[in-house]
Amino acid sequence: MEPTTQLDARFSAQNAAATPWAEAREQLTNAETYWLSTVRADGRPHVTTLMGVWQDDALHFCTGAEEQKARNLEGNRNCVLTTGASALHEGLDLMVEGVAERVTDPVRLKRLADAWEAKYTAEWHFDVGDQGFVNAHGGEAMVFAVAPAKVLGFRKGDYAQTRWLFR
Repeated sequence: MEPTTQLDARFSAQNAAATPWAEAREQLTNAETYWLSTVRADGRPHVTTLMGVWQDDALHFCTGAEEQKARNLEGNRNCVLTTGASALHEGLDLMVEGVAERVTDPVRLKRLADAWEAKYTAEWHFDVGDQGFVNAHGGEAMVFAVAPAKVLGFRKGDYAQTRWLFR
């Protein structure tokens, strides 16, 4: 899926160019960590670091059913996943906005489990259970996909604010 790409001149250097979606997608694929932002039942924000896999035009993550992020998603599936560099003058920060949808299809879960292991090595081996992943050390995990509604990117150094719209 190719999004509409827009440069926001208000937050960009004078001669900046929009970052191509292919470059942003590559970073979403290769990033090792992401930060998930959700909302607690009482309205307070919750942010946590996690690992993820970009596959089939969506960012995927997993969580145990009793973890705070899973409880937050029960009440409000809107979320933001971010990744990037903590440097001021280089790198590309990305924010993926969307709705977390539960993945339960065994064929899709198997493809995701294989992708997790390929990306993070065999120490992150997941078997496919009844409705999600199973790990010998961590137990059962629900798997979620966030297909982006909007992605925001801020390139540092060239200082370009890019927005990719998917709907």
